[in-house]
Amino acid sequence: AARWLGWWGGRAGLRLFVPEELARYRGGAGDPGLYLALLGRVYDVSPGRRHYEPGAHYSGFAGRDASRAFVTGDRSAAGLVDHVSDLSSSEMLTLQSWLSFYEKNYKFVGRVIGRFYGEDGLPTPELTQAEAMIRRGAEAGRGAREEKRTFPPCNAEWSSSRGRRLWCSPESGGVSRDWTGVPRKLYKPGAKEPRCVCVRTTGPPSNQARGLPAHTNRGDLDHPHLEEYAGCPPLAVTCSFPLP
Repeated sequence: AARWLGWWGGRAGLRLFVPEELARYRGGAGDPGLYLALLGRVYDVSPGRRHYEPGAHYSGFAGRDASRAFVTGDRSAAGLVDHVSDLSSSEMLTLQSWLSFYEKNYKFVGRVIGRFYGEDGLPTPELTQAEAMIRRGAEAGRGAREEKRTFPPCNAEWSSSRGRRLWCSPESGGVSRDWTGVPRKLYKPGAKEPRCVCVRTTGPPSNQARGLPAHTNRGDLDHPHLEEYAGCPPLAVTCSFPLP
């Protein structure tokens, strides 16, 4: 995201398009080129002509800024627009990934005057808002990855003969680690249901929570958002729940 933020600076001799001019760049016969825009940045997608030329799968993106459709997948006339202010931070992070893709694979040729850039070629408040949303999405992503390292998901299986089984292993949840952990319910604010996670049982807490002793050897077992599974021994690596 930090690298992406640097793209907003001015460039000498930068070409500015009005939307009506950009609309001429759809790659059809007699058109001057094949361009598309994303968050106001214009790219020459001629090398990918087979994807964007008239009749191709992504032809609707050519000659316009259809930022919203990169996230929603709505390629109708109503969906091929640049309005993104109501998208979530995670959706904006997806949009930033697309922007990175075009920056890497296609030539940047200018900016569109309108929602994201003014007549001077400088960012508008709406682009600044989009930038802030991308930052928040990146921070949330880092937080989710850190939480997954602290509380890896359990392994789970269900069968009609044996019922449900939850268990932990040193690689459960796709997180390789030097401990196994025990199954616990993790409650998240706003979530309807808890999820099963593996919890470290020895050493100090990963993040010392307020009110806990300064030094413990219970790992993260005392985290306030965790709950034991009824009927499962507290330090069992596997919890089985036979059918009634």
